Amino acid sequence: MGREFTIGIGGAAGDGLDKTGDTLAKGVSRLGLHVFAYNSYQSIIRGGHIWLRVRIGEEKVYSHGDHLNLLIALNQDAVERHAREVGPGGAVLYNSDRFTCETSLMRDGVVGLPLPVKEITKDLGRLEPIMQNTVAMGAVAFLSHFDFESTAGVLGDTFKHKGQAVVDQNVKILRAGYDYAREHFVPLLAEPWTFSRVRRPFATGNELFALGAVAAGCKFYSAYPMTPASAILHWMAAHGEKCGVVVKQCEDELAVVNMAIGAGHAGVRAMCGTSGGGFALMTEAIGMAGMIEAPVVVVEVQRGGPSTGIPTKTEQGDLNQVFGASQGEFPRAIIAPTDTADCFWTSVEAFNLAEKYQLPVLIISDLLLSEHPETIESDALRHDVPIERGELVTEWPRNNGPYKRYANTPSGISPRALPGTENAEYIAATDEHDEYGILVSDMFTSPPVRRKIMERRMKKVDALLGELRPPELEGPADAAVTLIGWGSSRGVIREACALLEAEGIPANQLHIKYLHPFHAKEVREALKNSRMLLAVEGNYTGQFARFLRAETGIGVHDRILKYDGEPFEPRIIAEEVKRILAGEPANLDVKLEEARELAYHYIRTHLGDAARPLKIQTVDGNSHGEPVWLVEIVDRKSGTKRGDLSIGVNTGAVHAWHPAVTAATGA
Repeated sequence: MGREFTIGIGGAAGDGLDKTGDTLAKGVSRLGLHVFAYNSYQSIIRGGHIWLRVRIGEEKVYSHGDHLNLLIALNQDAVERHAREVGPGGAVLYNSDRFTCETSLMRDGVVGLPLPVKEITKDLGRLEPIMQNTVAMGAVAFLSHFDFESTAGVLGDTFKHKGQAVVDQNVKILRAGYDYAREHFVPLLAEPWTFSRVRRPFATGNELFALGAVAAGCKFYSAYPMTPASAILHWMAAHGEKCGVVVKQCEDELAVVNMAIGAGHAGVRAMCGTSGGGFALMTEAIGMAGMIEAPVVVVEVQRGGPSTGIPTKTEQGDLNQVFGASQGEFPRAIIAPTDTADCFWTSVEAFNLAEKYQLPVLIISDLLLSEHPETIESDALRHDVPIERGELVTEWPRNNGPYKRYANTPSGISPRALPGTENAEYIAATDEHDEYGILVSDMFTSPPVRRKIMERRMKKVDALLGELRPPELEGPADAAVTLIGWGSSRGVIREACALLEAEGIPANQLHIKYLHPFHAKEVREALKNSRMLLAVEGNYTGQFARFLRAETGIGVHDRILKYDGEPFEPRIIAEEVKRILAGEPANLDVKLEEARELAYHYIRTHLGDAARPLKIQTVDGNSHGEPVWLVEIVDRKSGTKRGDLSIGVNTGAVHAWHPAVTAATGA
């Protein structure tokens, strides 16, 4: 396995973390290294805490990983919260002009690397505070054996629209950071990387949803801005005119989906995108698309719910909602792409299925898949994708007889004429109707017509299923454990299986992309010899595990669930597998690092972010009915004690805040 290196960047919104991470990632990707980045951010413009990880490898990396080699701290808060995550042999890089990094905050074998930014840049003129990032990037290029010129080239591309003077200034600052590190620090890697210099695209799932749609001939996109689907709208708005796509930002999701359905009904390939809350408003219209058999593609990007929930955090909690979209039964497809490149091809496939089978296609993604950027192979994308428009009628001679839009055909697919086709007038009724579109819901009610129309529509499901590739078991057939997942978790489960294999626990995985219609027969066959089945899902109730049992009769032995808003990491999954194999019960108590984070939350919301947790210990035998974490809170600047915070080990409740007694106040 090739080497890898993970860099964490911590700071506040407005500190330029995303641009810094993007520059680092693009710089190393141009050298031929693989990159997977993940940004844990809050829905504010300035302030708060932002945490970005960039994982880099000589071989493909499939998640943001579970370790840290280097921390770039852009403020004191980042040092205190993340310095202890850096593993032995790693370092914490920080602006020593603005804050400190105490040895007590780091693990053994980790060093603090102070950057006196003012001294480093004193000959470069007046600089904005955000320029500390560029100094740090220069130092990182030396510490990590990255090529300086590659990173400088990215800066040139980033700032060329501001003029050569700005480009030159940024490159000089980068060089200053690099030279300082070369004179004062030792590289963190013993040997240089092996650079293939194969340049790869660096893209997010949302960007590839949009690009795939354009390649597939999408001519209409509508949306209401809603994280984490908004980037699709941003991309379409920026490129729509050049790509021939009409882009409409609507007043609400009701208008969004109805416009997209109307465009699809009129004959253009149409798509819309939203998150869970917006999708909740769209569901009645999706049923309308099923009834009038209008092709449309809807992208639903999951985030933490319910209600407004946590807009900038990931989750797989909307599966039940997407399954239950609209009332009644109607043909539709539900697809959960499994990685970034797959987002491109899922868009292409969705448009073909929507038109070929004349139905709505629902793509279910999540914040992790849609927003994290990673390198993909350059040949993973193509411009000349297949276009299948299905039973599209362009003319209808009178001698063909009356046009029946909803004709009861053996395949279940009726001839589809676009509005305006001569001699092919019909009513696209949202009530149940006969072959001509005449309603059977009032004076012309007819049970046999309803039965045969319903049977004809539903025939499309079997034909659709036969066109979709069934899932396949990946890994050793005689594995001790089979991990079952769906959607965005494919890569992290793959890495968890590799960790387990290295520890002598053979594991394989079955990953589901096509949720409806479902390959029940093939899944039963794939799992028939599995010894222990574990479902891995980013939700609280194991929604897919219940669906699997309903469709196949197969129940999992246990579930590995995560619902804190952050994505899985390989080690988390592997440790849970080992716990389950050992027969140990799940431990939902607040862990040490969680107690620290709960203390930080209390500080931010009650103490104005002017303090930090210091000592943390458990205390038994108290009046709260549970053991507690006793957290000593100190002033961030002076280090003097502010008080003690009691946090329940079982409940996570903040039981008490005891301010310190001072000599001056006696309180």
